[in-house]
Amino acid sequence: MLDRLDLLVIGECVADIVRLPGAADQVHPGGSPANVAYGLARLGHGTTLLTQLGPDDNGRLIRDHLTGAGVEIRTDGATEPTPSAAVTLDDGGQAAYAFEITWTLDPVSLDRAPHHVHTGSIATVMEPGAATVLAAVESLRTSATVSYDPNVRPELMGDHDAAVRKVECCVALSDVVKASDEDLQWLYPGQEPERVAERWLATGPAVVLVTRGGDGALAVLPDGQVMVDALPTAVVDTVGAGDAFMSGALHALASQGLLGADGRERLRSLDRDTVTDVLRHAVAGAAVTVARAGANPPDEKELNTALARG
Repeated sequence: MLDRLDLLVIGECVADIVRLPGAADQVHPGGSPANVAYGLARLGHGTTLLTQLGPDDNGRLIRDHLTGAGVEIRTDGATEPTPSAAVTLDDGGQAAYAFEITWTLDPVSLDRAPHHVHTGSIATVMEPGAATVLAAVESLRTSATVSYDPNVRPELMGDHDAAVRKVECCVALSDVVKASDEDLQWLYPGQEPERVAERWLATGPAVVLVTRGGDGALAVLPDGQVMVDALPTAVVDTVGAGDAFMSGALHALASQGLLGADGRERLRSLDRDTVTDVLRHAVAGAAVTVARAGANPPDEKELNTALARG
């Protein structure tokens, strides 16, 4: 296990306001990077989140949520309202989002260099903060491995071609990339996710992970693909499922010593059994999360129980 503060997540926090027919609104702490940080801390990793939180009720709710799991929060001192997203769920628990968000992150100095950096989502495409995130990743990747999840939100991506260029720049800087098939369909309409993942792999990552909802997930490696099925579960909602997948995958990689500058060479020589184990941890984390409301990923005991059941 890595020491405390060795995992750094950079990105937004969002208050997810969940709206169900005939029920009062429910506010859940969210934001893809924040969910990943929370999931990593729940799994026992020392985790710092570099983010922005407003001095409002939603900001206090999210801060208490994250610190309660052990996440160390660093901010740039901005005082804008905490971003929010109205989340409407359909009959199958599938989420649709309407955002009120700004992202103006300024550079923040760190007390120590992390072993691993994760980023993604709104934080890597919305200016002016996206430029700060990119500069931080470029600076830190010399001594840390990097993971990235575009977590596409079409309403916030701006010009399509410009968004694709930003995503591809982040992919090329990363060692581990995760995307959903829906992300890839928006970025590259009509193209097969596997072919996109193969192209991305050729630009720099050691592995590209693709989630496919109820159809499981796959990993694309230089020597081919590895696929696993989703774990059967009763879906309450899909909020945070992809983020739980990401934290589960990073947990498995970290536990095997494959993160950090000293693990990068081994990461680039992944064998299929190791990748299968990583995917199994990831889909198990997602299965636990979709079985309960909101972005509520498992702790290590719950993850291990899901693995044993699967």
